[in-house]
Amino acid sequence: MLESNIKFLESLIEGAQATHKKYGVPASVSIAQAILESGWGKKAPGNNLFGIKDDKSWQGECIDVPTHEYINGKKVAVTCKFRAYPSFSESIEDHGKFLAENKRYHEAFECNTGAGFAKAIAKAGYATDTSYANLLCSLIAQNNLQKYD
Repeated sequence: MLESNIKFLESLIEGAQATHKKYGVPASVSIAQAILESGWGKKAPGNNLFGIKDDKSWQGECIDVPTHEYINGKKVAVTCKFRAYPSFSESIEDHGKFLAENKRYHEAFECNTGAGFAKAIAKAGYATDTSYANLLCSLIAQNNLQKYD
């Protein structure tokens, strides 16, 4: 693993474990999503590690970001409003709160493993990429992230 990736991973552990205790989101999932969504911290506009979009429940800052969505199985370029945070740690905290308070993800909290949780949030529509669960599960396994749960 690259040294920059190790440092990024290490910067997430404490916040991910605190979010696990506070909200029940496995640390392995928070870390895997942060890695996947931000490209190991290299693409996190507004310190948004998880690609959480702005919605009516968000009272904080937001930022317009060019991105892509999968629409009818095709990758389409779009610009969307995303939540913005003062720091990565506030992004991790909001991610846990977002999942815990959003009813569509409640089934995920019945899972006993990070991989199960990842599959459940993907099934509930966290991302439009149909391979999202597999990507998260691969990151969890390849980086032994379950040890942080």
